[in-house]
Amino acid sequence: MLATRLDPNRLEAGCDEVGRGCLAGPVVAASVILPADYRHADIRDSKMLSERKRLAMVEEIKATAIAWAVSFVEPVIIDRINILNASFLAMSRAVHRLALQPEHLLIDGNRFKTNLDIGFTCIIKGDQKNASIAAASILAKTYRDEYMKAIHQDHPHFGWDSNVGYPTAQHRRAIESFGPTFHHRKSFRLLPDQLALNFAD
Repeated sequence: MLATRLDPNRLEAGCDEVGRGCLAGPVVAASVILPADYRHADIRDSKMLSERKRLAMVEEIKATAIAWAVSFVEPVIIDRINILNASFLAMSRAVHRLALQPEHLLIDGNRFKTNLDIGFTCIIKGDQKNASIAAASILAKTYRDEYMKAIHQDHPHFGWDSNVGYPTAQHRRAIESFGPTFHHRKSFRLLPDQLALNFAD
């Protein structure tokens, strides 16, 4: 089972984001502070859990965490500042929304920048190595998936109830047939260059 902190005597928050590679929808980040001695076999990389198990673990994380928060950064901002900066912004916002501010951040990935006055450690594949980051990945993925399934009701031809905005063949065919929506990221390559796009206002 994964340890929750690098330093058990320091209040650390795990941070992760979901949705960087999507063509549509927000990038979503979460930040979680778990008790230093907390262990759970199913706190691990969200991609390794079934949807049913993730939903159960969301309730477990909310009930157990010292503090947790989720943040969304919408496509219009992604297009303005680019997806990498939007990911950093989403994680920074999630930390800022925590009910208790941590002393240190554990970031999934190899780089991070923020205007928060908090030290941080980047951990490559952190959601497979640290329980706090893994818990954040579970929250971020669950919240984002539920959001994409909700907006699917208004745009059913894109298949967001199953692909949740990722660039599947079905998603690209729908963009070609129906054109992109305001949920799509205009700065992303939605279709091959030879296919023209008419963006919705």
